[in-house]
Parts: sequence; C-alpha cells; structure tokens
Amino acid sequence: MLVLRLSVVLVLAAVVSLGAQTAKRPAPKKTTPAAPVVTRIQAELQCPSELGVGVKTKRRFCDVLTGRDPKEGVLISIPPHRGPVTLSFELHNRHMYSEELIKAKKAFRQYTATVGVLTMDNTLIDRAVIQNDFRTAADLFDRIAGGAAPGGVKAVAPTGSEMVTLELPEDVGEQVTILGENLKVKRPDGDDQFVAAGRPIATISNVMLEYRPAPPPKAPPKKRP
Repeated sequence: MLVLRLSVVLVLAAVVSLGAQTAKRPAPKKTTPAAPVVTRIQAELQCPSELGVGVKTKRRFCDVLTGRDPKEGVLISIPPHRGPVTLSFELHNRHMYSEELIKAKKAFRQYTATVGVLTMDNTLIDRAVIQNDFRTAADLFDRIAGGAAPGGVKAVAPTGSEMVTLELPEDVGEQVTILGENLKVKRPDGDDQFVAAGRPIATISNVMLEYRPAPPPKAPPKKRP
C-alpha cells in the first residue's frame, strides 16, 4: 500500500514538472526608442533695418522691408534638424507717434501690413497679416529706446501684435527670409498704400524656432595600421 502511494506521488510530481517546463514564457517587452528631444531657441537673425530695443519688453524689434530679393529681407538661420521646423514670431505695425495729433483728435490710423515668409530661392512658404487701429498712446505695443522724444524714446513705435506660427518643411535649407508685400493705411483724411521696394512696412519681435536636432555626423572609420 505504501509503495502504491509513493508511486502516485511520483507520477503527480512528474506531471507538475512537465507542465512547468511546457508553460510558455512571457514574451520579452518591446522597447520603443525615445523620440529626439524638441529644442526651442531664440532665432538668430540678420536684420537689414533695426528698429531698436523695447523699453518695456526689452525685445529686439526688426523692421520688415518691402522687396523681391530674398537676401534683402529679415534672414533667419535654420539649425541642422530632422523633420519640419516650427517658426514663430510676433508681427507688429509701425506708428509714427505724435502727441499733437492726439490732442487734435487726428491721430487715428488703421494699419494693414502683409508680409511673406520665403525660402532663399524665392519660394513662398506662407503669408502673415497684421491689422490694428491706433487712436491713443495706449494702443502702442512698446516704445523704442534711443530716440530724441521725451523719455529718450523714438517717435516710431510698434503698435498691435499678431502671433504668427508656421511650419517649415524639412528641406527648407539653412535660411528663410521675411519680406514685406504691402501696407495699407486709413487716415481721417484719406487712405494710402505702400508697395515700393525698400520701405519698412512692419516690424517683428520674439522670433523663435522649435525643431528636433539632427543626429551628430558619423565618425569616419578608423584606418587599419
């Protein structure tokens, strides 16, 4: 009887051992490679017409000139990257401030400026428009340091603000340019339109780039001795 019980125990142990051996092992977890970190930087500019630095915001304001030659626009350097690049900037109109016109209630202006963002081979990527009304000093976005007006500011000042965000294609190249297209101005006594080349029709500030950095170049293979 004892022998029979021992045989049964041995058989059960063998079955359990066999089941443990044939049980499926859990599949190894797949590891997803981490996506490249997105970098956000202040863009490097080549500005053909500096308006100056804002008294309140401490920003650099760069005028946008009308023209057709990409080299004459605001040049923005594009770092080495993979995938598209996001370009953002604030677009402002330019106003010649006059306290006398405000007192005479003749200071009203409605500005509509249109600019284009282009590749260096003159291909249009996108356009941006800023429209705003000016009536009093409260409509100024900032004042610019370094002028002869009271307080040591310039008479020309940015007014209004339009945040512009656009995507640049991966093959955009090492630079893009911002060129002015036209400016429309409504005054109490009439309207004006400016399209002649070389005229500042708007100004930009807070120019930023967001991108995924390109991988570092591969090291050349070591030469065998």
